[in-house]
Amino acid sequence: MTHRHRARTRTRESRALCAAALLCAVSASAQARAEPVRAVVELFTSQGCGACRSADPVIRDLARQPGVVALTLPVTYWDYLGWKDTLAMRPLTERQRAYARARGARQVFTPQIVVDGSGFAVGSDRVALERLMREATQHGGLPIQVRGEMHGDRITVEVGAAPDTRTDTRGDVWLVPVLRSRAIAIQGGENGGRTATYVNVVRGMQRLGTWAGQPTRFDVPCTMAEIAEADSWVVLVQSAAEGRPGRILGAAKGPGL
Repeated sequence: MTHRHRARTRTRESRALCAAALLCAVSASAQARAEPVRAVVELFTSQGCGACRSADPVIRDLARQPGVVALTLPVTYWDYLGWKDTLAMRPLTERQRAYARARGARQVFTPQIVVDGSGFAVGSDRVALERLMREATQHGGLPIQVRGEMHGDRITVEVGAAPDTRTDTRGDVWLVPVLRSRAIAIQGGENGGRTATYVNVVRGMQRLGTWAGQPTRFDVPCTMAEIAEADSWVVLVQSAAEGRPGRILGAAKGPGL
């Protein structure tokens, strides 16, 4: 190798190292500037529900907002209509039913949106959704600070203290694996022949432990989030009474969300 060739090689290597360092710096800076989560929106939906197609664009739009956790939760109870939802999970159906019991509702339906665990609307009703999110912000939004970061093969979750005596001081901390995007060719039922694209699809709910109003830290293996094709995760802190989900108190986004 000639002196000139070695010099060119060193120059390319130096540029590559500089580019990598710049990328790391930009990534760290972006993480530092990440907007705190101000709202969590859950969409209960089904591939077998004809009315649900009008809610898909709503949750996709929300997912693009930096300060919003937007989740798709596919349920199982419409599977008898001619198409079995390929993403649906029974625990997600039970979560929606638990929400219904907590508010005294006799039935569940799709598409349904739940805002911060306490506001409910038809999933395609943008006006009602905007009202719920506006009301949540006026009431202080999510009061608990939550951070979730990856360190090697571990996920570290830090939950802050309750800011005042008006805030619930007990809740469950959940690690929620999500699949960021999936296109499904639906071949039967009310949506037969349509391809639907779903975002931030919940693939399970892993309970990390209890938060009791004081700063709390959890350190868990990444494998807890690597289930059912999930490629990211969300952290939720949610109050609960008698096993029923209540108000969401805080949340954090995982990588790529």
